[in-house]
Amino acid sequence: MELTFGIIPPAEILSIIPLLQKMEETPVPEPVLKERVLAMAQENYECIGIYDSGKLMGICGLWFQTRHYAGKNMELDHVFIDDGYQRKGIGKKLMDFVTQYAKEKQCSWMELNTYVHNFPSHKFYYNQGFVAKGYHFVKEL
Repeated sequence: MELTFGIIPPAEILSIIPLLQKMEETPVPEPVLKERVLAMAQENYECIGIYDSGKLMGICGLWFQTRHYAGKNMELDHVFIDDGYQRKGIGKKLMDFVTQYAKEKQCSWMELNTYVHNFPSHKFYYNQGFVAKGYHFVKEL
């Protein structure tokens, strides 16, 4: 395994579509997903790609904002590593990379959301130094 991590250039952002489709319980139709990803790329969004010998096998979206309670903030979104690569220490390497990147961007806080029923991710994020601060509520319109 020859792993590399890097920010996916905006011109290549649609390369994340196949991995986004794999992670969704209720898939978003591909044309809608493409439209949304292109819109995200125009906002305060970046995406880290995890590559094995040049093949994209994992992603981690990053949103940047300033919050009154945290200052400059980086929110992780849609963290996904393809099935064949899970439980090999790649997630820890990704979190180390992301943490260093947040420091380079002068962020004082990192946050993320994970589904309530995704217990393995809870254990992983606790082990990476994250703490649960509250609940993330949503309301579909």
